[in-house]
Amino acid sequence: MKKLILTLFVLIPSLFFGQSIFDKYEGKDEITTVIVNKKMFEMMGNVKSNDKESQQFLRLAKGIDNLRVFTTTDKKWSSDMKATVDKHLKSNALEELMRVSDAGQVVKIYINSGGTATKVKELLMFIEDPKNETVLVSLTGNFDLNDLSVLSDKIPGGEELKKASKKK
Repeated sequence: MKKLILTLFVLIPSLFFGQSIFDKYEGKDEITTVIVNKKMFEMMGNVKSNDKESQQFLRLAKGIDNLRVFTTTDKKWSSDMKATVDKHLKSNALEELMRVSDAGQVVKIYINSGGTATKVKELLMFIEDPKNETVLVSLTGNFDLNDLSVLSDKIPGGEELKKASKKK
């Protein structure tokens, strides 16, 4: 019996390690999902370039562990995403970096700082537009907020990321 209990204590945490609260959105027909894992960023970080924007992107890529983007127009999933983001914010040390409201659309950007004013461990962006789509972006790693502007043309809500990186 002791061996069984000890085995459970060893195995159960490993089952949940690396899991994200947002994993439940993967594979749903109503949700468009983009997941880029650390290995892809490592591969991108090994590319050589002399272009200033490319070098900025490569610096960013080296510090990113995971990028997750979820978009949906489904009201049920939009509500679920909002509730999940709220739950994540309550259980993690994220601070609001920026909030923009425009014509019913609300963009909120949160970060978990990583030592210095511009270092980030986690960035969470939630875009809610009741008339159109809901977008959830989760970016984890150890990267510089100033380098995020290079993503501005590549992901939903990127323009707000560019503004946020200039504010911090």
